[in-house]
Amino acid sequence: MVAYWGSVVEFGKLEREIRIDAAPEIVFDVVSRPEHIKMWWPDDASFEPAPGAVGELVFGAHAAVEPITVVDVDPPRRFAFHWIAPNGQLPDADNSLLVTFELEPSGDGTILRLTESGWREKGWEAAVLEEAFHDHERGWDMFLPRLQSYAPSVVAR
Repeated sequence: MVAYWGSVVEFGKLEREIRIDAAPEIVFDVVSRPEHIKMWWPDDASFEPAPGAVGELVFGAHAAVEPITVVDVDPPRRFAFHWIAPNGQLPDADNSLLVTFELEPSGDGTILRLTESGWREKGWEAAVLEEAFHDHERGWDMFLPRLQSYAPSVVAR
């Protein structure tokens, strides 16, 4: 089950929370390591999980390639990156969305909180902003259950 909250009217932040039947160390690897991310989200991923690292997420047969810039790596608590920057620009704090995965131990599992922020700062006109926000809502609502199913199959390294 995916729980969500936040102001849909303002499109300021997209937030989701799920419980995963895996330890925070495993969930951290699943959200921060390309070999795991591509098992539940994009078709391919390449980046180093280190602050400042630049890489990419690939969707489809290179139909869409999104550059990312890793912002925060705090195992096993937080992983964050910027993405969705204007064409030809590297994502940074001024031109992109920020995705943050926050992990909290919960019994023998993990509570994962996803926040995607920076929507209003993109400067998009209202209709474009609303469409993109809802597109990402649908995307996370599809991919987070995949993460939830995949993580328990991963063995700690």
